[in-house]
Amino acid sequence: MMTAHLQRFGLARDQLRSALASGAGISPADLDALEHLEAGPLTQRQLGDRLALTSGAITMLVDRLERGGWVRRRPHPTDRRSVLVELSPQAAERTPAALAAFHARIIQIAAGVPERHREAIASFLGEAAAAAADAAAGLRRRPPGS
Repeated sequence: MMTAHLQRFGLARDQLRSALASGAGISPADLDALEHLEAGPLTQRQLGDRLALTSGAITMLVDRLERGGWVRRRPHPTDRRSVLVELSPQAAERTPAALAAFHARIIQIAAGVPERHREAIASFLGEAAAAAADAAAGLRRRPPGS
């Protein structure tokens, strides 16, 4: 039963992501990149690794997002050979009201979870995220068609 709820949440989140990408006029891959950058700046290589994109593909994606005003590049503070990609100040201003309302609702729902259950829920979500990451890594290692 719990896995059914988790799957239902995942499918609903997929619908939300599709609506967000469509409403912003960007691709789902672009939205994936923006979500990774919400946690902080990344090098293009790090972002490409997270999205399983080649160096050429990640360069094109970052170029597209930069032209659209979603991200900006800045020199890496300790590695002259790298640049960091970060969300632009305009990206935050473009947050749709519906997404802000969703985030506020999630915060409200989380605040309503009794203290005694929070550790178990956090542990479950952490383990589920790790399982998804492991499965993604395993799929990336497999040859095409196997």
